[in-house]
Amino acid sequence: MKKMFLTMALAFVTMISSAQFMVVTTMTQPADGEEWATSNITDNMGVGYVLNDKMTLGVVKNGEDYDLWGRYNINFIYLAVQAPTEETTDNMTFGVGYSLRVWNDLYIDPSYMMSTKEDSEGEFKVGLSYKL
Repeated sequence: MKKMFLTMALAFVTMISSAQFMVVTTMTQPADGEEWATSNITDNMGVGYVLNDKMTLGVVKNGEDYDLWGRYNINFIYLAVQAPTEETTDNMTFGVGYSLRVWNDLYIDPSYMMSTKEDSEGEFKVGLSYKL
């Protein structure tokens, strides 16, 4: 039992030490009559775990709630999905985006996202991501 525990601990530490994490945010436009503030950038912050060169999974803050999100990279273009933890299938958003490298591991991520809700329109979003 002791050997199994130590083996699992070593595997976990190795996985974390070689892991690459990604911090993401999506900028939201202020409402009419309001000015830009830091909350327009920090309201949708999240963190993701880069599984391999193609897949990233994570959690992102969406207002007061937290959503699950994922990306599938195809070169600089990515396919994205974001789903709330409650009523997941009714409120999912799908989209496509482009990662534009700005400096070292800092990227600007313009994307077009569409919701699965009825009578919803697509939305153009601009985000930032940083790979740690």
